[in-house]
Parts: sequence; C-alpha cells; structure tokens
Amino acid sequence: MGLGEAIRPPYALIDAWLKALPADQLHHKRAEAEVLFRRIGITFAVYTEGGDPERLIPFDLVPRVLAQAEWQRLKRGLEQRVRALNAFIHDIYHGQEILRAGKVPKELILHNPQFRPEMVGQDLPHNVYTHIAGVDMVRTGPDEYYVLEDNCRTPSGVSYMLENREVMLRLFPEIFRKARVAPVAHYPDELLETLRSVAPRNCEGEPKMALLTPGIYNSAYYEHAFLADEMGIGLVEGQDLLVQDDICYMRTTRGLERIDVLYRRIDDDYLDPLVFKPESMLGVPGLHYASCAGNLTLCNAIGAGIADDKAVYIYVPEMVRFYLGEEPLLQNVPTHDCKKPDELAYVLEHLDELVVKAVHGSGGYGMLVGPHASQAERQEFARVLKARPQDYIAQPTLALSTVPCYVESGLAPRHVDLRPFVLSGDQIRIVPGGLTRVALKEGSLVVNSSQGGGTKDTWVLEG
Repeated sequence: MGLGEAIRPPYALIDAWLKALPADQLHHKRAEAEVLFRRIGITFAVYTEGGDPERLIPFDLVPRVLAQAEWQRLKRGLEQRVRALNAFIHDIYHGQEILRAGKVPKELILHNPQFRPEMVGQDLPHNVYTHIAGVDMVRTGPDEYYVLEDNCRTPSGVSYMLENREVMLRLFPEIFRKARVAPVAHYPDELLETLRSVAPRNCEGEPKMALLTPGIYNSAYYEHAFLADEMGIGLVEGQDLLVQDDICYMRTTRGLERIDVLYRRIDDDYLDPLVFKPESMLGVPGLHYASCAGNLTLCNAIGAGIADDKAVYIYVPEMVRFYLGEEPLLQNVPTHDCKKPDELAYVLEHLDELVVKAVHGSGGYGMLVGPHASQAERQEFARVLKARPQDYIAQPTLALSTVPCYVESGLAPRHVDLRPFVLSGDQIRIVPGGLTRVALKEGSLVVNSSQGGGTKDTWVLEG
C-alpha cells in the first residue's frame, strides 16, 4: 500500500491513528525511539567503512500490518517450504535421490562449496538440518507473495523483530489497546523448546544448551547476547568450550559442564579447525566429531548452507513436489541461471531491467540493480558476468508493493520485504510476523541494513 492508494482493510486502524496524532508527534516519538535503542544497546556493525562502525539501524515508527487470513496463507507456505528444504538437505547427505532422479543437477550440489562431504551419512535428530530458517519474501500485489531467498545457515535479525515490538509498546501503548496484534515476545521460548527437542540421542537428562558466538566484534553480537539471555543459556566463545572423547564441555567456575545442544552463530568454515579452516581461532577442535558421535547437536547443522545457495534456490519448487508430493504454496521469483549460455545471453542483453546477484553473496553486496545502475556500472558488471557466469543469477525487478513510512518529509511510500523465522525440531514453530526491512532511500529496492536500509514492527492482526 502506497500513499494515495485506497486504504487496505488491515491498515484502517493505523490510518485513523495517524490522522489523530498531532503533527509533530511522530517527530518527537522518533527521537524517543532512538534514545531507547541506544539505551538498549542494539547496534549493527559495518566493517567495510571507515570510522566508528557501530550504528543504529534506522527504525520506522509506522508498523507494517498483515491480516490474519493473509498470515495464515503465508504460514502454511513457509511450513511447506522449510519441510522440503530439510528433506532436501537430508537427502543430499544420504541417498541423493533427487540428484539421481535428475530433478537437481549433480554438479550444482557436489561441486558446491556449501556441500560438506563430511556430513554424508550423518543422521540428525528428526532429520532436521536447518533448525532456524529466515525466508525473505516480498509482496507484489493483493495476496501475491514471492520468496526472494532462503537463509538456512545462520539467519540474523530476530532480535530486531523483538526489540521493535518492545519499543512500539513503550511509545504507543494506546494503539495496542485498540488493535488486536498477535504477540511475538514468546519467540525465545519457542526457540528454546526447538533446541531442547533436537537433543542428541546420547543426552542424559535435561539437555544443556549454549549459544556459540564469534565474539564482540561480530556484526550480530548484540543478537547473540540478547537471545542467550532471553533463553537463559550460556553465551560462549570458542575458548569457552572443549571437546574430550567426542563430548563437548563448557568451562565454568564449577568445572566442566557437558553441552548437548549448541546454537552456533559461526559459519561452517570456522567452526572446527580439525575439519575445516585449521587457522580458525573462532571454533572448537572436535565439534564435528562430537556431533558425528551423537553426543552433540549443532543448530544449524554443518552443511545446511547448501539450501540457501542462490542457484539451488531455483529448484526449491521442484523439491516441494519431489519430497512432499504437493504444489508449492509460495512462488519463487523467476530466475535466470547465468551459467547456462542462453540465459547468460538474455541477461547481458537486459542488464538494464534485471537484478543480478552473486550466488554466494549476502548483505546486498555483489549485486547489480540494473534499472538504478549507470551505463558504466552495467558495462563493468557485464565484464564480470562473462568471466564468471556460474557465480551469478538474475531476476526481474518486481513491482514491489510499498508501505507507508515516516521519513524526513513526512509519510511516504517505501519498498519493504519480510523475513519470517521458521523453527524446526520435533515440530515447526513460527511466531506471527517477522522482521520487516525497509528500503529507506526513495525508489530503492535494497533493504539490507548494511546498505542503508531500516526496519519496522510487523503486526499480524488476530481478528
């Protein structure tokens, strides 16, 4: 919904609320929100720029609103998609039936840097590999959503979803008294229950859990500390853990304490120097072997990243059909695979119309938004594409819907996406809503915080 359009029913209450606010109220509340976020300490680090890298992610005061029926359709689609993704990851590390059936190209998987041969034949509790998935989606019209990408390794951003809601509750309690907004504050409880449900078969008694962080210099460290605190589990770095006889222990003032489930926020390459990068100082020697012995569950599992490769993404609808025998409820964005000569030729001819993404890229880096790029930028990107076509995919620039946002000039439409968080263990758990990211620059389609994007609270109406 952009300004000047008819008010969609879920926004009727928001429209009336905004019209009733004094003219300068939002300006004052925005300043108050910034004070709250600074007091909370929720910052985002950007290390590619000079100066102080710590900054607040811009927060928009106008919530993004979804009707209950709309959310239920999305929820069913998310559950279906993540079930298929977990079935796919299990399959490629076991029978590889989807490869033998020719539904997904073998070379795309077996030669992929995110494919971990070390996981072949390893059985995991409930056959779950991506316990925490973040699925990025965009709305293009009434009841029409597309999945942009799947984040199956170490998706971030849930702390912003939770803190955005907390700040809105503090700033505007009166609107929450009028609107029946589904809560999200129970996410840490749902996450804890998910982690508990995938404890290894060799676990003795109540599972002991911890969250493994790369440390204070990681851009998402605030989130790591926040979630560990909310769940009441230990926040640990590599030096706080050790593996003896294929059992993982945490060092404490009372001695060694066994860890059964480790929610790790460290990438595969740095997780276990005995298996992956030997120079890594972030991980713990022997973690992989503790997992293989059935003494430790790593969440997300090593090798889960194969499912969020942007070239593998093309085949997710086929995974739904292959493993579940169902038609996909959520659609992919039409995607061109640049390693195919005919598709590369099309992309090169239509660079001014397409968004080109690096297959292994993230954070909005390594991409070209053709309609907003200069002729020189497109020419340079064409050179890179011709040199390494296998590293890129391309998608049309969708006619993304907009939502009202409060910017310097007042209320204005801006493009958004939505990242719901899907938890998989003994069952699938999804709190209503997710993280809405906003492209705050006028006309921009890039919502990543590292590229100047912001966030807003996401409301799912219960009635």
